[in-house]
Amino acid sequence: MNSVIKSTSYILAHTPEMVLYNGTTQTTERKVNPDSDYLKELPRHLRSYQEAVAYYPNQVYIGNVTTEELSQIDFPWFDKRFDGAKRFGPFGEIMPNDEFLLLLQIVDEFDLVKLERDFVAKVKPAFAENPVMPAELLERIKEGVEASEIYDLVEGEEAEALYYANELVGCVKRAHNIDVNLSAHVLHENLTAKASGVLAVLHALRNGDVAANEIEYLIECSETAIGDQNQRGGGNIAKSIAEIAGLSNATGSDIRGFCAAPAHAILEAAALVKSGIFSCVAVAAGGCTAKLGMNGKDHVKKNVPILEDVIGGFCVIIGENDGVNPELVTDYIGRHRVGTGSSPQAVISALVAEPLEKAGLTILDVDKFSTEMQNPDVTRPAGAGNVPEANYKMIAALAVMRGELERSQMKEFVEKHGVTGFAPTQGHIPSGVPYMGFARLGLLAGDLRRVMIVGKGSLFLGRLTNLFDGVSFLIEPNQGKTKSPDLSTDKDEIRRLIAVAMREFADNLLLKAEPEKS
Repeated sequence: MNSVIKSTSYILAHTPEMVLYNGTTQTTERKVNPDSDYLKELPRHLRSYQEAVAYYPNQVYIGNVTTEELSQIDFPWFDKRFDGAKRFGPFGEIMPNDEFLLLLQIVDEFDLVKLERDFVAKVKPAFAENPVMPAELLERIKEGVEASEIYDLVEGEEAEALYYANELVGCVKRAHNIDVNLSAHVLHENLTAKASGVLAVLHALRNGDVAANEIEYLIECSETAIGDQNQRGGGNIAKSIAEIAGLSNATGSDIRGFCAAPAHAILEAAALVKSGIFSCVAVAAGGCTAKLGMNGKDHVKKNVPILEDVIGGFCVIIGENDGVNPELVTDYIGRHRVGTGSSPQAVISALVAEPLEKAGLTILDVDKFSTEMQNPDVTRPAGAGNVPEANYKMIAALAVMRGELERSQMKEFVEKHGVTGFAPTQGHIPSGVPYMGFARLGLLAGDLRRVMIVGKGSLFLGRLTNLFDGVSFLIEPNQGKTKSPDLSTDKDEIRRLIAVAMREFADNLLLKAEPEKS
């Protein structure tokens, strides 16, 4: 039986100060050209929390606005405000920076995160009102330290500074004097991925009414690697997230594959459940500080706000077939093989056309394709165009080549079968999976018949191969077939029957071994 999607969650944390001090574009610029006009101009392009919450794509990400509604809003979107914006949505929330810093302290197991005492006292009451926060997490909040201690750690011990409202309110200490993998900057990145992953898991449990102890395995699929100088990417973020999120019955591991990792992780989770190894598996990913303000130079140059000012996270919970939730169809999987090649036509053929052909379906039989859900508000000013739209045009062109679509119908195909890009630029997160929340609801409601999730990755970024990567899978309505009931008899009766059978087998062997009587 196919496994099913029991729950999804999507969360954001607004972290404008991390743009300034932790995003790779900015940290590199500060090293190479510390007096650059860009760094001087950048702070004037940062958004307030209220502006980030009211931003249409962010509201789509947490489920308060649909992708169809977003497509009707005049582009660009950064200069428009959604009047009905809320912090919480059907999928998750947009957490303010001060509360996220407190969450960093909560997930810290080695007393590396230091927050100023007055800051903790001020933020704690609002944080405690979050409906997804269990009492166990609130009990982990430390009182905080004096501001002078934080200042000394930052100035003299190479601690990574934590800012809120342009004030130093905390720091992340280094865990080793010479190991760069345990430097304060890297640990801050790792703790941020962990904290946002925890938040995503908590929302997924709540959204699907899933008990924490139901989760037996957690797969983490962000772009962050953890380890020390002897094992640079050893892991395991998954187990660390499970511990804080209260998944006491779970084990887990990490999957890495650049932007394609989430799609790989979903497939592996579906296989683990379908095979019966585990009954319930969660796939989660925290955010990536390195990607904050990644296209900032182009945005400042074109007088666009810094839209890459949020840490993103997501979680998908996959369980045994319950006869209700949408099924992950693993019989027909698209995959970019080593020998596929890197041309756009070859990639799309491998990920879209081939699995559909195996299933006896045409491209038009898929209601919605979710490819790279990059927000064009971010990518267009940087010269990358509208990435999702470009993918859908390639899929439409492939349908024309296969005789499934007239050339004159390509524009209509893109509008009908495509999904407007809305995901934050967090590398791994935009590729395919952000639409799974909407897909699940649409399939449950009967508004959709079939959705294809397409994850793609750029492996050449690691300088070990020039290959691309990608996998795809279909999601369909539940066929109403649940896992077969356990028809076995009592365990003691089974043991008795086995013992009888073994005795009979042994007796037969002895009879054959006796010499024939004369």
